Amino acid sequence: MNILDLNIMRGPNYWSNYRQHIIIMKLDIGKYEELPTNKIEGFSERIEKMFPSMFSHRCSEGHEGGFFERIQEGTWMGHVVEHIALEIQTLAGMECGYGRTRSAGATGIYHVIFSYEIENAGLYAAEAAIRIVESLISNTPYDLEEDISQLKRIHRREAFGPSTQSIVNEAKKRNIPYKRLNKGSMIMFGQGIHQKKIRASMTCQTASIGVDLAGDKDETKKLLKKAYIPVPSGEVISDEEGLRDILQEMSFPVVIKPIDGNHGRGITTNIRDVEQAISAFHIAKTISEDVIVERFIEGFDYRFLVINYKLVAVAKRTPAMVMGDGISSISELIEQTNTDPNRGDGHEKIMTKIKVDEVTENILADKGLTLKSILPMGQILLLKDTANMSTGGTSRDVTDLVHPDNVFMAERIARIMNLDICGIDVVAKDIDVPITNEIGGVVEVNACPGFRMHLSPAKGLPRNVAEPVMSMLFPGGKPARIPVVAITGTNGKTTTTRLVAHMAKQAGFRPGFTTTDGIYIDGHLIHYGDCTGPVSAETVLTDPTVDFAVLECARGGILRAGLGFDNCNISIVTNITEDHLGLKGIETLSEMAKVKEVVARSTFDDGYSILNADDDLVYDMREELDCNIALFSTEENNERIARHCRRGGMAATIEKGYLTITRGEWQTRICRIENVPLSFGGKASSMVKNILAATLAGLISNFSLEDIRAALLSFIPSPEFTPGRMNVFKFSNFDVMIDYAHNTGGFIELKKYVDNVSSAAKIGIITAVGDRRDEDIRNIGHYAAQMFSQVVIRHDKDLRGRPAEEITALLTEGINGVNKNIPVTVIPDEQDALLHVMNNAVNGAFIFVCTDNIKRSIDFVKELKKENEKPDSTMFTLSRVS
Repeated sequence: MNILDLNIMRGPNYWSNYRQHIIIMKLDIGKYEELPTNKIEGFSERIEKMFPSMFSHRCSEGHEGGFFERIQEGTWMGHVVEHIALEIQTLAGMECGYGRTRSAGATGIYHVIFSYEIENAGLYAAEAAIRIVESLISNTPYDLEEDISQLKRIHRREAFGPSTQSIVNEAKKRNIPYKRLNKGSMIMFGQGIHQKKIRASMTCQTASIGVDLAGDKDETKKLLKKAYIPVPSGEVISDEEGLRDILQEMSFPVVIKPIDGNHGRGITTNIRDVEQAISAFHIAKTISEDVIVERFIEGFDYRFLVINYKLVAVAKRTPAMVMGDGISSISELIEQTNTDPNRGDGHEKIMTKIKVDEVTENILADKGLTLKSILPMGQILLLKDTANMSTGGTSRDVTDLVHPDNVFMAERIARIMNLDICGIDVVAKDIDVPITNEIGGVVEVNACPGFRMHLSPAKGLPRNVAEPVMSMLFPGGKPARIPVVAITGTNGKTTTTRLVAHMAKQAGFRPGFTTTDGIYIDGHLIHYGDCTGPVSAETVLTDPTVDFAVLECARGGILRAGLGFDNCNISIVTNITEDHLGLKGIETLSEMAKVKEVVARSTFDDGYSILNADDDLVYDMREELDCNIALFSTEENNERIARHCRRGGMAATIEKGYLTITRGEWQTRICRIENVPLSFGGKASSMVKNILAATLAGLISNFSLEDIRAALLSFIPSPEFTPGRMNVFKFSNFDVMIDYAHNTGGFIELKKYVDNVSSAAKIGIITAVGDRRDEDIRNIGHYAAQMFSQVVIRHDKDLRGRPAEEITALLTEGINGVNKNIPVTVIPDEQDALLHVMNNAVNGAFIFVCTDNIKRSIDFVKELKKENEKPDSTMFTLSRVS
């Protein structure tokens, strides 16, 4: 079996209406197409033995029984790969339950679809599942535990920690979008100007001075002491000599800890003699150069958690410990404790496994014990000096027991430290009475406290401490999202995107938008190229200056990775025509419509999907959508529009020459369509459709009529506003139009305009894209022959897998099918072709250039125009523009 293609979906996608995080594996099962599971001897028994937990697996719609029943009846290996890929992720601690397997249209080729929690785990599971199936077929030994262990390692390495995960979960509950910004715990919540960032439990609002202070335990203690907060007395030292001097002044017991450590690392408590102190000093020195020696406070370890300067939780912490049974050694007791299913490595579970380290060994030595020692029945042995969860400690929620004076103290400490989120470590005998120097003290303040002890205490009430974090970042009524307009279709996407963004700018927004020619932020091109996929969309949505997003969404990105956003406020589907068929498994217009429908389906229920009522496939999408619908049509008396508006709907049409919006029975005339520059005097029907859709988007976005009119009248079709879209350059003897038309639909719309152009001759420089179907390439020639009296065929630099001679032959076939007498010249290079045509054009000619590199073509024509404006210019000889 061979993986032919592997795509990771991270947003709304073609393959599932509801699941965003899925992997699409195109799998060739080869000879096993003739060998379903019921034809392989012993296969059913072997898979049941290897995966007894798969007994609960159900099959997809249309099958009553469970997965093992399906195995016995006979199913194909792609289906088996799907279920195993899901199961091994689940066995490694990642709940993954969605899967589908569908034929990819060719014998033995399947699309295997399954969900994932962590991308790399999903990718590993895809390949591991194939290995496992092959071993089950051949009845050869297989080390399943190695795969599970590897998946667990990936999970530990790449999964969110408990604090980060809790905040992400809270964001999901509030429908606040989030994006992971690195491989660690840096997360962005919200979009554009409303975004907020966190790293674990530290937020973008956390004061850096507070973080610096918390990182210096000595400075923290001095600051708190000046504010009359009870803290243990102590000094900072850097060598053994300083340690001995301090110990002469300070009575035992003492605590020794690094000045800037965390998670309890390097801390030794309850030190009772010099020998212990020296050992503890060297442990602390492994963490930081300077070390603190302070008075040991008798009492219990408490963590006070303050968020947004309010105390939200308090946990009583107990160091890692074991209890003797009179039989087992200390080492065995530790192993038994670690078998608790609630304990795991690092932060993967609610408690951490206990590890024997130098601190543990020192404690045992101090008590005259070793790991082989057997503790009497009921004797408790503490294995760590600190009660940190990360070293195997446990917690108990005691929030409701805290004395009001201690609540006041904790909240005051947070303000003294300038920390919006902080963990305050207190040692005290009791917290239900005011804490004073006599009965306790504050031993540490943490700037990025862990939430695990509060979220999942071993005892007591779990506290949702992520809730106040999100309430602090996004207080009631404060938006997390910016308006998002998503635009798809076969033709007209880019121009519609640019026009909507222009309207948003006119209305006072700072828009970001993506197109086939780049990413723009507030009118500035920040990246040139085809930017219609999810990565480009994310670039706009993560930009902190953007307050309105307009996103062009092309077929390729949707099929490759899904959308780069979860929901939009407004979606626009311009049209569905024949282009890109036969690519990525999309063979028919109906299937292409389903791809484009992904954008419409992403619309919020209270948002609007703007659909082309003149296009049957687009109009029919309304039946699949839960959002509001707005329609547009260039047909003045379109019955679909009339019926929609009778029901109270909104639509845009051309009515008696006016761009008109209808809401129910009421009509609003925006302006005469011929006065809108983009309409080319009302002659460019394709542009009129774009204008109608964009105007609806503007009205739904609550732009004023004045702003919409001003935007329509100031949006001039030009290389600046609409690069590569009907850009006309007027030379002294002829006109040159540059356009990106590259498919049948584009050429049909172009013909409607060219037919109205009055000229002495119409010359077309055309090409076709190599990865399109033969009939699509012929159609380009077919429509070119109906527009032009002379045709020049050029070729893109990237022929996309098809020889130039074959493209030429197919275009010529299309031309000859209309008119065999049209002169056809082949000049492969676009710039050479344009120079040839311009130097031989008759006076008053109209020259059309079909371009694929818009910027290069525009720059080249601009340079030619400059040359043409010279006094004695007769021939165009400009060197090639790169």
